Amino acid sequence: MAIRLGDEVPNFTADTTEGTINFHEWKAGKWAVLFSHPRDFTPVCTTELGAVAKLKPEFEKRNTKVIGLSVDPLDSHAKWAQDIKDVTGATLNFPLIGDPDKSVANAYDMIHPNASDTATVRSVFIIGPDNKLKLTLTYPASTGRNFYEIMRVIDSLQLTAKHQVATPADWKAGEDVIIVPAVSDEDAKKRFPGFVAKKPYLRVTKQPQG
Repeated sequence: MAIRLGDEVPNFTADTTEGTINFHEWKAGKWAVLFSHPRDFTPVCTTELGAVAKLKPEFEKRNTKVIGLSVDPLDSHAKWAQDIKDVTGATLNFPLIGDPDKSVANAYDMIHPNASDTATVRSVFIIGPDNKLKLTLTYPASTGRNFYEIMRVIDSLQLTAKHQVATPADWKAGEDVIIVPAVSDEDAKKRFPGFVAKKPYLRVTKQPQG
């Protein structure tokens, strides 16, 4: 069964390029991005892993750990790491799970028969500090993932988890946000002074700080 938003994600113990991990212990109260690849030595995924390695400091600023997964074994991952460095100039600096028995892939419903009975689809799971699923995306093999968009989503998730706001289309950190309908106008005047009501149900305010 697919994991739904708000579900606690399955825990697992797995071998990775950085040793054996227990997933919930490894993330230990942090945000996490788990993203899968169909197999090693695929062209689009090679560019993606290099991109994530370069962006790791940005994820760390967001209290977020990143971890990849492929159904290939660890010795294959080790060889692929050199290709990633050759192509992108980036050294793999986050764990890559070896999942040859597909136990993690099956637990997270990463195997889609319409795509392949054996290879994982290219999924992204954003998981909160509470180990609950906050977002999932699935990409076709032909389209590289936009990890700046994934960071933008994390910015929104972290902001909206702390304040009673939502983020509009194409929002980026620092831009105006929307006050959620659950906040009355009276409370909004106290909490978000100077907000603008574009419609009774659409009240815009500066991004809260802190």
